Amino acid sequence: MSQNTFKKKLKSGNKPKSTGPRKTIFSWIEEKLDITKVLGEGVPVQLVPPVGFIVLLALIYIWSNHRAENMVRKIEKAQQEVEDLRADVTTLEAEYMLSSMQSELAKKVANQGIIELNEPPIKIEVDE
Repeated sequence: MSQNTFKKKLKSGNKPKSTGPRKTIFSWIEEKLDITKVLGEGVPVQLVPPVGFIVLLALIYIWSNHRAENMVRKIEKAQQEVEDLRADVTTLEAEYMLSSMQSELAKKVANQGIIELNEPPIKIEVDE
C-alpha cells in the first residue's frame, strides 16, 4: 500500500493558519444574549414547539391586522370617489334639467329666428 504523503507535507511547514473556533451568528447571539441564566445549560427541546406555535400565531395576527388596515384605507378611498362621482352626477343632472326647460330652449334657438309660440297649437280636423 502507498503511504499518505499529505500529512507529512503539512507537518513539514505548510500548516494552514487556524484562527481558532469560528464565530457563527448563533454563537454571537448566544454570547450577547447570555440566556444560560434563564434557561440553564441549553434550550429545552420540549419548549420549541409551543414557542414556535406562539410565534406563528403572532405573525398571523400581525399580518391580519396589516391587511385589515389596508382594506379600511381602500374602502375609505372608494367611498370618497363615490361621493365625488355622486356630486358630479347631481351637477350634470341639474344642468341638463335647466337646459331642457322651454324657456332655456327658446333662448338658445332665438338667434336662428325661431320664436316661441304664445298660443296653444291648433288641431286640424279633416272631414272624409
